[in-house]
Amino acid sequence: MALVQMLAFGALVLVACGVGYWVFDPAIETLEDGVWLAFTTAATVGYGDIVPTSTTARIFSVIVVLLGFAILSMVTARIAAKMVGTQERRIEQEILHDLHAEMKLLRNELAEVKARLPQAPAHGAPLSREAPRSPEVLASPVHPDLSSGH
Repeated sequence: MALVQMLAFGALVLVACGVGYWVFDPAIETLEDGVWLAFTTAATVGYGDIVPTSTTARIFSVIVVLLGFAILSMVTARIAAKMVGTQERRIEQEILHDLHAEMKLLRNELAEVKARLPQAPAHGAPLSREAPRSPEVLASPVHPDLSSGH
């Protein structure tokens, strides 16, 4: 569920809880007071300016607190997941950029190695078991194991 949808759902739940307070508690005279009580209860702020007075409204408050915890937890988790996802995408882009640069470097090195190798014999011609060893090939940093003369 997207963050905006969660916030809209939370607002709808608060309004529904406000209606519940308005219905269950005769001391809550307006729907606005019911919604305010639902908000302060769900947010566990409890300013004390409006409080549930009937037993039913007090029991209902327990449900509102639990709903408040649940909705706040979902919204917080969604925000955290979005932050982590953004950071992961940035890291993935950096890795892809580095891999692309490394591939370019390896292609260039491969082209240099191919340019240093003697020309391959024609198709079907027998290959020599002994490769020619020019001083350039033996001293090449690409083939340090060949400089020992093996």
